[in-house]
Amino acid sequence: EMESKVSEGGLNVTLTIRLLMHGKEVGSIIGKKGETVKKMREESGARINISEGNCPERIVTITGPTDAIFKAFAMIAYKFEEDITNSMSNSTATSKPPVTLRLVVPASQCGSLIGKGGSKIKEIRESTGAQVQVAGDMLPNSTERAVTISGTPDAIIQCVKQICVVMLESPPKGATIPYRPKPASTPVIFAGGQAYTIQGQYAIPHPDQLTKLHQLAMQQTPFTPLGQTTPAFPAFAVLTVSGKQRSSIMLPLQAITMSPCICPGLDASPPASTHELTIPNDLIGCIIGRQGTKINEIRQMSGAQIKIANATEGSSERQITITGTPANISLAQYLINARLTSEVTGMGAL
Repeated sequence: EMESKVSEGGLNVTLTIRLLMHGKEVGSIIGKKGETVKKMREESGARINISEGNCPERIVTITGPTDAIFKAFAMIAYKFEEDITNSMSNSTATSKPPVTLRLVVPASQCGSLIGKGGSKIKEIRESTGAQVQVAGDMLPNSTERAVTISGTPDAIIQCVKQICVVMLESPPKGATIPYRPKPASTPVIFAGGQAYTIQGQYAIPHPDQLTKLHQLAMQQTPFTPLGQTTPAFPAFAVLTVSGKQRSSIMLPLQAITMSPCICPGLDASPPASTHELTIPNDLIGCIIGRQGTKINEIRQMSGAQIKIANATEGSSERQITITGTPANISLAQYLINARLTSEVTGMGAL
């Protein structure tokens, strides 16, 4: 993302710096009707972009010549200090907390930032007076790490300058997978064949695809509880799904939870049972997904425990064991079948 542009006046470097912020911090930067961020863009000359989405975390990207970036950073740091001062006037706290910013840096550049035996990061701390911390782990589903800087606005600006120098001297190696914050997930309830999301005291009908998924899973189930001739399913299964669509019809939660339901964890819940499947070796990958992402998704959505046996020599198949309530198992089976169908028909990911 860094380009060196040679202009007539020598080397003019364009840099991109990414910041990770919480919703409240983003709100402070945007300001009423976007006035604060507009002022920051105009006065610094840097491009300031804020990632979309109803996520608890957002990415703020600042791009421009180095001097424009430092101006934008100064404005952000002073705005945060102003927020701290304002919140202090209403509290009894006597010591003023430092301003804290979180940078998102490609992991391949973190070694240069830390330096041999921590020498570089120590030098930055000592010369700027800012606290600098490089996260040990990469941010989820990315090759980036968080670098936390805290101190006075002036210390932070000096610190960012030094970090920029390091980043320019040692560009990222290989491709960088940028960190993308995940939307806040909301619990989903199934009742009477309809999916609902919970918002406060209300359950709101959820987008069609989930309801259809639940109905399909229920139709496909081979289970009949003891002492009954027709299959009966709990009207209540909990999923965690992120989705922005909301329907305007709302039902009080009691209306749903009072319907005959077998809630997981209560005595009325059916005993856990086990179901086994065999899957051809060459199709197991599409169920597991990259680094287990798909199988974890299926586990999370179905609420079932799913174990995949190791490949045995000479066998062209793998055993999958699903454990849970009949509803959990049928949903897991449905999701596995959907993955297989999409793989076989070339439809891609579900």
